[in-house]
Amino acid sequence: MTPPANYDPVMLRRRHWKPIRTSLVLAIIVLIVAPDWPAFGDAAFRFQTIVGRERRFNFITWTIDALGRKAQAALSGTHHFLPEVVESEFVESYLEKVLEAKGLETEIELVYTDPSVADAEAATAELLARRAGIRAELAWRQPLAEAIVQQQVATLLVEEGLEVGGMTWPPVMMTLSPVPYMVVVSPRDRITMVDSATLVPGISTADKEEMESAIIEELDRSALVVPIGGIGTYPAMISETGSINWLAGVVTHEWTHHWLSLHPLGVRYLESPEMRTINETVASMVDLEIGPKIIERYYPEMVPPLDSPAPGSSAGPQLPAFDFGAQMAETRTTVDRLLAEGEIEAAEAYMEQRRQYFVNNGYMIRKLNQAYFAFYGGYAAEPGGAAGADPIGPMLRALRAASPSLHAFLRDVGQVTSLADLEALYQAKVGDVPAVQ
Repeated sequence: MTPPANYDPVMLRRRHWKPIRTSLVLAIIVLIVAPDWPAFGDAAFRFQTIVGRERRFNFITWTIDALGRKAQAALSGTHHFLPEVVESEFVESYLEKVLEAKGLETEIELVYTDPSVADAEAATAELLARRAGIRAELAWRQPLAEAIVQQQVATLLVEEGLEVGGMTWPPVMMTLSPVPYMVVVSPRDRITMVDSATLVPGISTADKEEMESAIIEELDRSALVVPIGGIGTYPAMISETGSINWLAGVVTHEWTHHWLSLHPLGVRYLESPEMRTINETVASMVDLEIGPKIIERYYPEMVPPLDSPAPGSSAGPQLPAFDFGAQMAETRTTVDRLLAEGEIEAAEAYMEQRRQYFVNNGYMIRKLNQAYFAFYGGYAAEPGGAAGADPIGPMLRALRAASPSLHAFLRDVGQVTSLADLEALYQAKVGDVPAVQ
């Protein structure tokens, strides 16, 4: 083919090179400037980058699968034809099998971590076979066990007046499942949750430490990966357990979140740290009130014994018990004071000293920092603990004491949309708002 008469190869190369050169210049500018752009320099964006997509828990997939299994269980409805005693015995037997499976899994893990075992696969073959058999049995028992516990919790809630047309609304619905971890982020100069992300179950301690260190080094923020007992998805996601006492309370706790989500308080859960604390504290108060009633009704042999020795006991003098709640409250109060004074390093050194103190008294806390208090301080249903001198817990407990019923208490607090609303409700029902100590 003959080129056109006006063909100029030099000019043609220049025209082709110009857009390439422009693209290269723009690429270099992006590499140099991008970290300072708001989209890339923003702490929230950098936090998401540190967490990474592969570590995140997929709630959509989990929920679709859980709803499918719940639909199958609802169609069978076997638990409606069993006597109460048989139902409770079935749940207890199921939970015993869970403990057996967990015990075998611990044994298997120990073998794999023992450097003296040359062939861990062969050494654990029998254990693995036993575990597989138990897990298969648990799989077919689980839907019925869950349906029974749901009905038992719902029965007590209906008796408290928390019902519509003779049933709880929303219906009590939960499933036992591996539960995600959560990475919590707090500034170093104050205690408040400023970011978080849910992580896949089973994340290793090494991964936790790596993520926490990256957040501290890159964002200069305190971070902690924490385990979660339950999540208020629907159905609620409950960590697998062998304890009916714990299970009854957590199922009630997560149902309370479901109930609150239909009211202003629950809708505004993420609006501020104070709203999260109010939500979690209310849910904890309900589970502390209803959980023991479930045990008394359906599992009386599992009612915890009284802490104090019986009158006339011949037991010798006892050393004072270590009061974790009081000690943790003291720690939080001191940390708040140090941070308010701008003594960040002193506060962090103090928290590490206290962590070692708790470990020496049997509480194996991996890391005690601002993020620890930002997360656990949101649960203020009982005096003391990580909430320290936060007045939200005392106000809510006083409101419950002043309410004629649990239903009335939830009806009142369910309308709260801010800390100021809670204070106004407290003043109307109880009196002057307690000051932060």
